Amino acid sequence: MSDPLLRLYPAAYRAAYGREILDVHREMTIDLPRWARLRADADLVAHAVRVRLRLDSAAAGGRFFALAAPFALAVAAAYGGIQLMRWYAGLAISPGSTWSHLVTMDLAWSLNVGFLGLMSAGAIIALLRWWVPGVVLAVAGLLGFAVQWTFAPSLYGDGPFEAIAAALTALVILACPPDRRSDRRLSAVAGAAAAVAWFPIALVLTRNFIVSTDYGVWPLLVLALTGAALALHARSSGLRELGAMVVAAPLFLAYAATSGWLAILR
Repeated sequence: MSDPLLRLYPAAYRAAYGREILDVHREMTIDLPRWARLRADADLVAHAVRVRLRLDSAAAGGRFFALAAPFALAVAAAYGGIQLMRWYAGLAISPGSTWSHLVTMDLAWSLNVGFLGLMSAGAIIALLRWWVPGVVLAVAGLLGFAVQWTFAPSLYGDGPFEAIAAALTALVILACPPDRRSDRRLSAVAGAAAAVAWFPIALVLTRNFIVSTDYGVWPLLVLALTGAALALHARSSGLRELGAMVVAAPLFLAYAATSGWLAILR
């Protein structure tokens, strides 16, 4: 490893761990092919950036985003599922066959549905067990969904709220330190929260539930109760847990702003 790479670390961190980092890196890459060494260098650069931003697992910021990231994935899964159900429900009640609507759907709608599917499926995959491939799919869906607003704003609600929220959610997921990924307990709690947030709204959209929860309140309430339950379990003040829920919530807030009670108030 060259000195320029080592200099990416903060001076104090470099003074304390620089020699150890250098020795371990050289030992790990000495017999690797060039492409593998470049990948190892890229991993080191990513770690140095995390240390500078205080997003490594030893820093408070890194531990905070390790808590928030599974719930950001849960929100992405539930939001994508809700929007897909709304889209399909609209097809089902439209005149003509569902198949005819599908085959005549334009490119913008097809991309929008594809991005929603990617964010939802990827988030579910990551929460089940396969963090890296799931996150790749989910982040691709979130960023694609965010970017598409610049080309087809008519597919979104009033303003860029959903696009901005999708980009923020992707950043929260990516901020999770690599060695704190895929915590089984947190992933299970986040997956359960996603299911509870999505299921009543899905029933409403399929007209199988007589009490409507489609005001944007229910998903936010689920997150708040989940944060409170985590705080009770940890016997903490709740500031960290509820803060993590707030950071994970942009897509639910955007949903409330564009199609729920916030839209009604406006």
